[in-house]
Amino acid sequence: MSLWGNETSVRFPNLGLELSNLPRGFAIGTFNIAFYGLIIACGMLLALALVRKKARTTGQNPDIYLDCALWAIPLSVIGTRIYEVAFNWEDYRGDFWKIINIRNGGLAIYGGIIAAVLTVTVYCRVKKLRYGLFYDTAVIGLILGQIIGRWGNFFNREAFGKYTDSFLAMQIDVTDKSLSSIYNPALCSESALRSMYEGKEDILNNILEIRNNLVTLPDGRQFIQVHPTFLYESLWNVLVLGIMLFAWPRKKFNGEILLIYLAGYGFGRFFIEWIRMDQLFVWGTSLAASQVLSGLLFLTALTLIIVLRTKAIRSEAYKNISMVLELQPKNKAQDVVEASEEKKEAVAPEKEESTEDKKTAE
Repeated sequence: MSLWGNETSVRFPNLGLELSNLPRGFAIGTFNIAFYGLIIACGMLLALALVRKKARTTGQNPDIYLDCALWAIPLSVIGTRIYEVAFNWEDYRGDFWKIINIRNGGLAIYGGIIAAVLTVTVYCRVKKLRYGLFYDTAVIGLILGQIIGRWGNFFNREAFGKYTDSFLAMQIDVTDKSLSSIYNPALCSESALRSMYEGKEDILNNILEIRNNLVTLPDGRQFIQVHPTFLYESLWNVLVLGIMLFAWPRKKFNGEILLIYLAGYGFGRFFIEWIRMDQLFVWGTSLAASQVLSGLLFLTALTLIIVLRTKAIRSEAYKNISMVLELQPKNKAQDVVEASEEKKEAVAPEKEESTEDKKTAE
């Protein structure tokens, strides 16, 4: 077993930190296994463990969430890829292998969220479960998976932002194979760059700013210096998770924790998307797709929280929030009792008729 993708280094100069020869994964023979995929897989497993624990502590059946996860996880991965390819079609068109090869990254989280919500909605409908309670429990695992999964972007040297000289500024070797050639003046001239981004001045200016601020070390190595937006999002999600866990025992209606997640994540992602360099755009526009969606999610979720919370308080419905996941109106024991009673009622007339016949005969 050996490491691969460790030709370059990543530095955090203002923190005095340098990670020399940072690998992207390890190899078993000729097969490469990316840390990106391993980290996402670990995030999913830990997320499921947290959800099952939450289910147990709230009196729910944790096995229901495991059963749903067997559908939701693979479909969410497919959703992340579909979202990425759909809004970045020019880079994938005509290359089927590139479309299905996710080991090098290219998973858009909003696609996964959409796929997960649709999967859970169908699952709850088929199994006759409470949507709100299921969402509130499952979404805690979702955001934990995001917190961990973002570190896969670090090992892939992706999901970074514009140039910065801030305290958390991150430097990536300009020769890193993970980087697009557009950041390396030796591989892409400025005239070629301007031709590639004609009509997209904002993107062009951000790329040029990064190129014009290359950092050259005494040993001759050159680095781009950028915002570590993957780190910002991971830290922001830690805060949102803390708020969600704090709000769980204080919620006024089932579904409130889901809305807190959508509002909190949407708010943070809206601003982080502003400085990201790998934005996906709404077709034919210069609008960042994830930024538009983040803004809509934040406003919609916040409005629903205010309206539904106010309604629950005024009606005092919050005092009777159900923690029973199943929507069955009666349990099996009740079914048996009622069936037995119906059988007795059906037999009773027959007995009475038999008695009368006997008296007549006498």
